[in-house]
Amino acid sequence: MIAKHHAFRTTLVMPVFPFQLDHADQLVCIGSCFAEHIGKRLQSGKFQVELNPFGILYNPVSIAQAIGFLADQRQYTPDDLFLRNECWHSFDHHGAFSGLDAEETASNINERVKQGGLALRMASTLIITLGSAHVFELKSSGRIVANCHKLPGSDFDRRRLSVAETVAALSQAIERARQLNPAMRVILTVSPVRHIRDGLVENQRSKATLLLAAADLCGSLPEVYYFPAYELLTDDLRDYRFYESDLIHPNAIAIDYIWQYFHDACFDENTQHLLRRIHAITSAARHRPFFTQTKAHQDFVRRQLEAITELNDQYPELDFSEERERFKE
Repeated sequence: MIAKHHAFRTTLVMPVFPFQLDHADQLVCIGSCFAEHIGKRLQSGKFQVELNPFGILYNPVSIAQAIGFLADQRQYTPDDLFLRNECWHSFDHHGAFSGLDAEETASNINERVKQGGLALRMASTLIITLGSAHVFELKSSGRIVANCHKLPGSDFDRRRLSVAETVAALSQAIERARQLNPAMRVILTVSPVRHIRDGLVENQRSKATLLLAAADLCGSLPEVYYFPAYELLTDDLRDYRFYESDLIHPNAIAIDYIWQYFHDACFDENTQHLLRRIHAITSAARHRPFFTQTKAHQDFVRRQLEAITELNDQYPELDFSEERERFKE
């Protein structure tokens, strides 16, 4: 017989931050695909979010470089790009920024750099999600690239960053951003997504490097805080039920769980209540009725538009333009 007091899981203590976020905050999210999950949740909650202006980035050096380029408002030209498989690519960017025309590709990159740089200058909070301590160095130049863009592996040397290298790169980038925006705080997190190309042992060493570097940064820099996304999946949930079928990426249940921790740690009761009201509207906007001309549906649409107007009167910074268009259709 099992004792009633026996626990079948370990739970993490909710992180306590000396601040809370609300919809007046400008947020910048940079990093791995897990940053996309958190950033998109924030966007769906109508927060002002600049999400990955260089695309998904995994390693700390490329993330630090992106922050520096945003701070400096770096401008790209076609000479900064290279042609591969009929597309133009940047070694600083995810493949989502690649294009068929060099001028247009550089222009699109520069627009996001400009947008992201302005957001960084106004941001109350920079959220950085570190994915892997492994980097690819281009043999021809020795530079660390953000994305290999399917070039031959023989063009690169692959290695794992040290804790000291990781701390140096990120601390320099954070200090550079703070020169422009001294009031900005930073939330660091390590992605729970496993990178098992080199096996589970090497993945753990990579994550350990990131975790130790995050601890050093939180201990040495003011207003830098750690959110335990990695630990929530690997130490709290700790079960393959919470992974996708590839057994690498967290599934929707796990992401919901981690988001709830973030939600409870970062938002006060007023913001949580506002998020519930926003969610009711965005969920209604996704509803696709069979018969749009019925009185019941027209009443439903009218109520949703009235709810949007009421919220916008209270919170004019909330953007419901997409939902308004859907209801008016």
